[in-house]
Amino acid sequence: MNFSAEAVKTLAVRAVLFDMDGTLVDSTAIVEQVWSEFAGRYGLDIEEILRTSHGIQAKDTVRRFAPEGADLDALAEELGEMERTRTDGIVALPGAADLLESLPSDAVAMVTSADRILASARMKAAGLEMPATTVTAEAVTRGKPDPEGYLTAAALLGAEPADVVVFEDAPAGIAAARAAGMRTVVVGDAGGEAAEGLWQIADYSAVTAMAGLDASGRRVVELRF
Repeated sequence: MNFSAEAVKTLAVRAVLFDMDGTLVDSTAIVEQVWSEFAGRYGLDIEEILRTSHGIQAKDTVRRFAPEGADLDALAEELGEMERTRTDGIVALPGAADLLESLPSDAVAMVTSADRILASARMKAAGLEMPATTVTAEAVTRGKPDPEGYLTAAALLGAEPADVVVFEDAPAGIAAARAAGMRTVVVGDAGGEAAEGLWQIADYSAVTAMAGLDASGRRVVELRF
């Protein structure tokens, strides 16, 4: 369902998890530029790559589309170098900085399919601070849509999956969050069928957070949409 000013929603959780690309930062132009150049260099199907790769680790996409017999590690590293050196035009989604700053640092994490170097570069380019708890590609053995990354982040924050909310934008990430048993809010309109039935927001302009204590004395974060 979509939120409106007339129907304010609230959600009480113990931890808040964010994807990065398309969720905290808008890097679409750079991603499409890099993949288009890479696909052209190796004769790959760029339309199919862009249709299916959003939210998935780059090495997994390389593995799927690389020419037979190609050195997958070398291609993934080549692509990674292209991505890490291009940050022009990357911006934060509206309201993302304020929301991150309003959350307790030990109740927030970022779970991204990017490696740590790339994640740091894109967050810096967008003017956002990296959460103290960040699960990047190197930290998991199985990337999205597998739930490992989100389950790892929740465990690091000491939160049960049912007490967590995930902000995601891509079908693979939405699937990962739901497989982890976490409530999911879809950011933007790229979620496709995976987003059906979930709360959706365009950005964080109307999202606020306040931390307090519940009846048992445990901290709870109340999000208002």
